[in-house]
Amino acid sequence: MLKNTPLHQEHIRLGARIAPFAGWNMPIQYSGIIEEHLHTRTKAGLFDICHMGEFILRGETAKGDVDYLITHRTDDMAVGKCCYGFLLNDKGKIADDLIAFKTGENEFMLVVNAGTVDKDRGWIKSHLSAETHFEDISAKTAKLDLQGPLSKDILSAYTDATLDTIKKYHFLTAKVCGVKTLISRTGYTGEFGYELYFPKEETAKLWNKLLQNKDVKPVGLGARDTLRLEMGYSLYGQDIDEVHTPLEANLEKFIYMEKGFIGKAALIKQRSSGVKNILVGFIAKGRRSPRHNFDVVCNNEAAGKVTSGSFSPCLKKAIGLCYVDKDRAKEGDKITLTDGKISIEAIIKSPPFIKRSRT
Repeated sequence: MLKNTPLHQEHIRLGARIAPFAGWNMPIQYSGIIEEHLHTRTKAGLFDICHMGEFILRGETAKGDVDYLITHRTDDMAVGKCCYGFLLNDKGKIADDLIAFKTGENEFMLVVNAGTVDKDRGWIKSHLSAETHFEDISAKTAKLDLQGPLSKDILSAYTDATLDTIKKYHFLTAKVCGVKTLISRTGYTGEFGYELYFPKEETAKLWNKLLQNKDVKPVGLGARDTLRLEMGYSLYGQDIDEVHTPLEANLEKFIYMEKGFIGKAALIKQRSSGVKNILVGFIAKGRRSPRHNFDVVCNNEAAGKVTSGSFSPCLKKAIGLCYVDKDRAKEGDKITLTDGKISIEAIIKSPPFIKRSRT
């Protein structure tokens, strides 16, 4: 049975195309993916992200447990800071990617992907100290993302927060439309913007209040995907998964090897032996984009697989991510993307594919 977010009826009222995603009925588009994408790049888009999972870990042992569970360093985090990292299994493969918020001296909130909530809950709870209290607040927590260059001016009219004080990967708690809200600066579009966490019962109120601003439009998961892909951000279950390690995914910068964490021994071993396949970006010559699992051909030989591909509304070309044999395909090399019927010419290009300012 597919789940609905608190805004399901609002999406239908707005004429959204609804489709299944990670066990949820989610809005894919409203006015159109390209229009919504460009509106977010130039003004501000509002995204329903209520399907994500949120866990609270608290207690005197919570800090040590969180530091051992995820790859990013958390033992020196100040309250009000957040970080991106991974949950790894014992083999060093990516069980999930997440954002950890330090919400108190002995308290953290972990935001995980919708499709991995049940798996993550079990994994995390099985690795906690007896003194660490775990609470799954996903069912009572809503999340809206306001993204775009006008986000600060727009949100400032609805909140008592001093938005200038929220730096990238920081957060604070304030009132938004009179509702107590955690406001963060993490994002998944490459744009300046905010993520709002608040009680589920207030979702329609905040959604409709923000949409009263003429510069804000609702944006579906279709444009969210093209926006993240222009920045080269990985999507869990597609570009990163339990088949690949962060080293293969070209995301080593989110691993702090100076501490202990689950999967570290496997990463040390892989680093020593060398990584064979690595996640890279590509730009096609034309507008046609390859689908997930297209073959990557280099010098007439199979060299890897496409994980994500889409038309870039900003570049007017197809872009994407693929795993390739790192010794056979390097920056600027020509590749062919094919399913045996369609062939698309492209070159390997390190993302981000467009430059954005997110100060």
